[in-house]
This record gives sequence, C-alpha cells and structure tokens, in this order.
Amino acid sequence: MLKTIATASAATEEGTPPGMGDALSIARLSEARIMMVDDDALMTDTVQAYLEEAGYARFICTNDPRTALETARRESPDLLLLDLVMPHMSGFEVLQSIRAEPDLKYLPVIVLTAAAEPEYKLKALELGASEFLAKPVDSSELVLRVRNSLAFKIYQDYLAYSDTVTGLPNRKIFMRGLEATINRASFEPTTFALLHVDLDRFKQINDTLGHFAGDELLRATAERLNTSLRGGDLMSRVKNPDGEVLARTGGDEFTILLPKLASTHNADQVARRLMKTIAAPFDIGEREIFLTASVGISVFPGDGANAETLLNNAESAMYQAKENGRNRVEFYRDELNSVTLERLDLESQLHRALERNELRLYYQPKVNVASGAITATEALLRWQHPRLGLVSPGQFIGIAEESGLIVPIGDWVIEEACRQGSRWAQEGLAGFTIAVNVSSYQVSGDRLLGIVRHALETACYHNASLVLELTESMLMRNPEQSLRLLGALKEIGPQLSIDDFGTGYSSLSYLKRFPLDELKIDRSFVSGIPEDETDVSIVRAILALAESLGLKTVAEGVETQAQLDALRALGCDTYQGYFCSVPLPPDEFAKLVRDARSAASTS
Repeated sequence: MLKTIATASAATEEGTPPGMGDALSIARLSEARIMMVDDDALMTDTVQAYLEEAGYARFICTNDPRTALETARRESPDLLLLDLVMPHMSGFEVLQSIRAEPDLKYLPVIVLTAAAEPEYKLKALELGASEFLAKPVDSSELVLRVRNSLAFKIYQDYLAYSDTVTGLPNRKIFMRGLEATINRASFEPTTFALLHVDLDRFKQINDTLGHFAGDELLRATAERLNTSLRGGDLMSRVKNPDGEVLARTGGDEFTILLPKLASTHNADQVARRLMKTIAAPFDIGEREIFLTASVGISVFPGDGANAETLLNNAESAMYQAKENGRNRVEFYRDELNSVTLERLDLESQLHRALERNELRLYYQPKVNVASGAITATEALLRWQHPRLGLVSPGQFIGIAEESGLIVPIGDWVIEEACRQGSRWAQEGLAGFTIAVNVSSYQVSGDRLLGIVRHALETACYHNASLVLELTESMLMRNPEQSLRLLGALKEIGPQLSIDDFGTGYSSLSYLKRFPLDELKIDRSFVSGIPEDETDVSIVRAILALAESLGLKTVAEGVETQAQLDALRALGCDTYQGYFCSVPLPPDEFAKLVRDARSAASTS
C-alpha cells in the first residue's frame, strides 16, 4: 500500500492526469483543503508560504481556537495543522472536540507546537493526533509530513466513498455532493437535473455469464459513461460539482448530476447520448454483449427540495421507462409516485406469495385440429392476491424478473405442474401432456436440469407428459450452450417446444440440431389469418418447416372459427386459445376434459 501511495503522490506532483481506477486518483493533493489553527498569525503565514511553495493553494486559517470546531464543520478540511498552547482554549481541547464529531473523527491532524516535551507529545497522540512536529518547523519535513498525511487521507476516502468495482464515487459520497449542491442553490438560485440510469436485463447477463463477467461489464459501462460526460477528476467533481458528476448508486444503477442546467431539453440530450453510448456492443472476454439502458430524470427544484426526494423521483421515472418498454427516457411526474409505491408494494408482497401459498396454476387446453380432442394443456401462472384478487402475469412477471424472484417462482411452476399431472393421473384423467414456460433466468448452469429431474421424481409423473416451452430468442442467444442444455434435458425425458416461433431469428443449421418435439406458432401470425395473406404465407412456411423436421405444431391465440378453419386447411396439428377455452383452475379444467371425453364416447 505504501508503494501505491508514493507512486500516486509522485504522479500527482508531476501533473500526470489521474486514471479512474487508481486508488489515489480521486483528487490531486494540491487541491487539498488545509486548515491551520494557531494564535500566532505570523506562524500561520509562514506555514502557508512553505506549503504554497510546494504547490498547495487552498487554506483555511483561524487564530482563535474557539472558532476551530465550527470552522471545521463548515469547511470540511482534508488536513488540520494545530498548535497546542493557545489562549482561551488549548490545542488538546480543540483536538478532543474534533475527534468527537462523526464527520471529523478521522481527519488527519498534525500538531505544530513549541511545547515539545514528551508528555505533551504523548497526550496529543493519545487524543488522536496523526503527526507531532516541534517548532521551529523544518520546511522540508513539514511538506513531507503534509503530503504523506494527505495521501493516507485520500486513500481512506477512496475506501469509504468509492465503489470497489468501478472506481466511481459511491452512493454515500454522491448524496453528500448532491446535498452540497442543494445548499449552494439556496444562495445562488439554479436549476439542475439528476439522471438515474439502470441497465436493462443486467441481472440476466450476470446470472448467465457469472459475476466476474458482470463486474467487467459494469467497469466498461462506467468508463463509457465517464468518457461520454467528458471525463475529469470524479471525486473532485463530487466535492465541487461545476461539471457533471457520475456515481454508481446501486447494483446496475448509475446516477449523474447535471448542474447549472440551461433547460430540461439539455438533460434529455445528455440522457440520449448516454443511452447511445451504452448501446454500442461490449467485448467481454470472448463474447460480444449488447446492452440497453432506461433513464429517469428529476429536476431541481420542481421535483424535490432535498437529496433523497430528488433521487427517489429520478428512480420512479426510471421504473416508468422500464414499464414503457425499456431503452427509453422518462421525466418525473407527480403521478409516478403512486405508481412506484404500488410497484414497490407489489414486489414486497410477491416475496411472500410463495410461502403464503398464493400462487396458482391455471390450465388452457390444447386441442387437436382434426379431431377436436383435448390432447394437452399449458400451465399458466396466476397470483391469488389476498386484497387485489386474481393478478395476471402481466402485472407481476416483470417485477419478478427484475427482483430475481422469477427463478424460485419458475421452479415452483414446474414442480406444481408435475404434482397436478400426477394427481390427475391417479384420478384416471391421463392421456394429455402439460406444458410449462421456462424463463431465460432459469437456464443458467445446471439448475434447470436439477429442478426438472427433482420435480418428475418427487411427483412420480411420467417424464414424457411434461413439455418445456423455451422461447426462440432464448435458445439463439447462445446456440451451442442451448444445444448442450436441450440434449441434457432430453436425457431426463420431457418433451421440448419452441414457444413464440417466428418472432426471433433462428439459424436453420441449429434448429435441425436441437432435439425438439414441437413448434408453437406465435399468436401475432395467427391473429391475421385468413384475411392477411402475408400471415397465411408465414404460417404455411412454418408448418412446412416443422413437417420437414418431424416436429408437431401448435397455433396459439386462436379466437375464431375462421382462424381454426384456416389452420385445418393449412395442416396444423393443434391449437389453443379462447375459441376453445380461457385458462381454467384445475378442477374446472378436469371437468372440461371429462365432459369432452364423455361427449365423444356417446357420439
């Protein structure tokens, strides 16, 4: 550590611009605020002259020790030079009061005194003095002691106020800088903005590629943002924010202070520039990764008079940007508070939904196009909220994904579907498969394999009666990894289906290698048939592709007789949708199947 400090100090003295990752590049030593307390004005003038010659330029002097504590509170110095023997109040008393202040507790203090007796020195060190120099002071030694004390102070500030992954200021120091900006605004009325940047789907990338790659991606993002904000000494800008200030304030969240804003349009321009910067591909290891970001903006003074309110409102606007589709900018509006509070409340309750047994599976039948028999069903998640009633997935799946709850919820869906299938089989209601949707968050590592194996074995459910539906885009994100996963799943026994087929981009060379059983035609193509010739052509092409690969086909979202007739003419195997039935609770679905079979047997 000493070598690092010496190197950083030397680099600073030579005028080398500090790098963002260097522990001591937070502020130039010459910019340090040095406070002197001595009743002898000649002494403070002499010491200041020595230090000015060494390159220091920022001094706070008081010749009345009674004002020392209040001055230190107000000015927040980086170093204190303190005499011991003074009228009205001794240096010992000043030191004791300084050490009792939480914000000044670790301020380095160099004692400069003519009282050099051992007992004075010992008492000063016991009270927390960092260094002890006897008067008359040797100028060379003074400069060296000041430099070393400041270097350690800067290093301590780095540890306390910097994010360990990116090297950016952390939330704590950012909030201090924001509060200082607000305080200055009371004397110099001004408008400024906060930009709260959240990386879209970062958790998915982090879980898939691992935390090492995730940290590397965060560092690369921080460097891009800092460059886009035209760089500079980050911690100095926090203390004296005349330019933009960037900090990492959460896991994948960055916050930017834009001081002295000419107009809100400027904040929008900066936000869009940052989003464009993030959208360029990242090279992480041997992978090319694409990111987008959602940005929320709050503006002082209209959107909040204090730091916490401003940041909370910028976060609210960011959540609204995500709700509106991600990769966009939203300004804070008053009504967003209630929306954000509702969202936070829903997330909090969702954490308890599993343990309170509030989640439910509803079942939508899949019907053979030719015979009209129910041959399969899809398990669809619902939340039986104690106050809100039955909550659809559209209201909580996004929250579950962003909070990480989608993984345990997805595990429960697989296990419950197998349990329900086993119960139906014991009741004599067998002969159809149960499909469940697999989230992209569940496919990292071998977790999915373990959950599927455990669910089938525990429920004693026939392996081939379970169908796992994976989206086309999920499989094509990493085709080789998907190929290994599908092969391992196939060994366990469930059937495999590509959901929403046609909405992504599949390589036919991989598609023919995937051990699939079924293609599901996305509802966006089904809704247009038979009127839309383009949709008819697309469905016909998908059916022909499936036939050539030996795959069964399911058309989803069928709502009319005309759509069903068109699918029958085109040769589709199975359909599902409201034309047959809405998703039903288990008992109602079982009754539907029994009634259909009874009607078929008597006809």
